[in-house]
Amino acid sequence: MRERMLEIVRSAVHDLNEELNYPELESPNEATTLHGGEEGLDSLSLVSLIVDLEGRVSDEVGHAVVLADEKAMSERNSPYRTVGSLTDFIVTRCGAGA
Repeated sequence: MRERMLEIVRSAVHDLNEELNYPELESPNEATTLHGGEEGLDSLSLVSLIVDLEGRVSDEVGHAVVLADEKAMSERNSPYRTVGSLTDFIVTRCGAGA
């Protein structure tokens, strides 16, 4: 399941980047920074990505998945930091374990 979720995240980042044209997001991999630091997405772009991913993941697993909530936002290590950390977070939220 993790590999499938990784492909969903990579595809969503790629699609978002068609609008943004960030060189660092052209070929997203697990280490690609999404949020935080100078290379990360701005807050509005991150929200767009999360909303898109909630839809894509829900379609894939067949039930609603919430990826943005108070608990996620307050975690010491942000689940939105990299493509890999976001993928692990999604897998956990889907109930399959990281």
